[in-house]
Amino acid sequence: MLSAGRLFAATRVTASTAANATTAKLPQQRGFVTFRGRPEYIASIKRAWRLQRWRNRAIAAAGVAGVCGYAVYNYDTAYLVAVSLHRSSVAAKVTCQVAWDYYRNFPDLLPEDNECVDEEERQRILDTRSAVHLRSAEKVKRALMKNGGVYIKLGQHISAMQYVLPMEWCMTMQSLQDQNTASSLEDIDRVIRADVGRSIDDLFQSFDPAPIGVASLAQVHRAVLRDTGEEVAVKVQHPMVRKYSDIDIATVSVMFEFIHSVFPGFKFMWLSAEMKTSLPQELDFRNDKSNAEKVVWEFAKYPDIPLAVPKMIQASERVLIMEYVSGRRCDDLAFLRKHDIDPEAVSREIGRIFAEMTFVHGFLHCDPHPGNLFVRPRDRQTTAHGYNFDLVLLDHGLYRQLSPRFRYEYAEMWHALMKGNRDQIKYWSRKIAGTDLYQLFSTILTGQHWKVIESKNLSQTTSAAQFSMDALMETQPEILRQITEILASVPPVLLLVLKTNDLLRMIDTSLFADQPPIVQRHAQLQSWLRISHYCLVAIRDIRASDIVHSSTRLGVIQATKRIIRLALNRLDFLYMDTMLWMYSVLLKMRDSLTRLYA
Repeated sequence: MLSAGRLFAATRVTASTAANATTAKLPQQRGFVTFRGRPEYIASIKRAWRLQRWRNRAIAAAGVAGVCGYAVYNYDTAYLVAVSLHRSSVAAKVTCQVAWDYYRNFPDLLPEDNECVDEEERQRILDTRSAVHLRSAEKVKRALMKNGGVYIKLGQHISAMQYVLPMEWCMTMQSLQDQNTASSLEDIDRVIRADVGRSIDDLFQSFDPAPIGVASLAQVHRAVLRDTGEEVAVKVQHPMVRKYSDIDIATVSVMFEFIHSVFPGFKFMWLSAEMKTSLPQELDFRNDKSNAEKVVWEFAKYPDIPLAVPKMIQASERVLIMEYVSGRRCDDLAFLRKHDIDPEAVSREIGRIFAEMTFVHGFLHCDPHPGNLFVRPRDRQTTAHGYNFDLVLLDHGLYRQLSPRFRYEYAEMWHALMKGNRDQIKYWSRKIAGTDLYQLFSTILTGQHWKVIESKNLSQTTSAAQFSMDALMETQPEILRQITEILASVPPVLLLVLKTNDLLRMIDTSLFADQPPIVQRHAQLQSWLRISHYCLVAIRDIRASDIVHSSTRLGVIQATKRIIRLALNRLDFLYMDTMLWMYSVLLKMRDSLTRLYA
């Protein structure tokens, strides 16, 4: 009988022997070692690591070689992808920075009826909000200037929205009207060769290498045609604008969607949608040529309007050759004084031109910033219009055709605003803009507070047109959300009309900046009176057309009724227009007396 200790020892020996025997019988597969051969195991691991490392290096080298080979044989595409990624990253970075700044540092306005807060605290909040607006606008402006092209165009759109966005944003972006980077002469020559088929030296007798104007999409050079000796202005598109335009517009759309996801009240996606529609038209200079020729034809019947449009000579997609016309920006008061040109006359004729386009012709130039409106001095004795200047209208890429029905409804809206008729304003706001926020829509349209409009005093107001968005938001905390709702609901064509109105108001403000306050107020009144006149003209013509086509019956009674209705329509127009004319004459007399005794 074995003792318990001996039995346990025998069991251990038997188990160990069995384990060794089992290990010896295992197949010797590649990479399989036992712990009895530890040095072999470590060597095997090292060999596997070295093999995997060389495999990775080979894969990386093949990838690099493939990318380099693709870049060599498709350089343009590779370069475009790289630059597009860089431009998109610049836009994404500034979007995140601005969104974070507003999220962390933008304080809410205090309720007007909160008596527990003193005025110093309220002013501190307003100052903080203004600082955030200004800081963010500067960041965005730097990013827009870095990317250029379409982004500069976006900044120019923002600068014209002074009755929608805070003034800090609009004033900061206004410098983008002139601060654009010029393309090199070599790039310009390549564009001309590609589009026209001839080099600069072959096409022109002389070509000034320094551009006389640089815009976001193109630049203009002064030159002399070799074939005819005619002095011309040559508008050439920046070489990379068209290549980047699609990705830039897509980036702007994504950027706006991101801001909307962070701030649900931000509903300015209509701005990127408008760019998608407008930009392709502006990038094809053949549209410039056809639009300019149509404007010349429309205004040929009005020799008393001092409008000048350069003669278009030749146009391709990216190159436009036109008559060279000298002049300076319409808001250059020093230039106007030097040539004895009356700023009031300049303002009046600009208003007439765009009122004719809006209410009569329905073919509207939608980018009338001062860089696109020049004043050219003339000898009064040699002009058919009797003025000592011409208004030179440039950059004809962005137009909209306004339908007769839109012109009629828009005119009725303005007519209701002039009369201060709340019911009519409410009706036509719903009709033309699809909104029930008629008070705010009226404020955006006119640049005046609702109290002025409701008091039936719009055409006789003595208050300034500009107002502070923050001041409005202090009394109406929901104002920004309501504005975005209105702009998101209005038809696209009305958005451009609103933008055109804002640009024209900016020009008016600049032209009367050095005049006495009473003269500035009267200038604003004259602007309302001009709009009223053309509203009446549009309403008269549309109503007359409706009367004429109201019945197809040719009986004597029907014809008599039609004639009577047409006569009454004409008399109504003459009565109201005569009242406007008399009030305009009175304002001119008062202005003359003010200047005489100033």
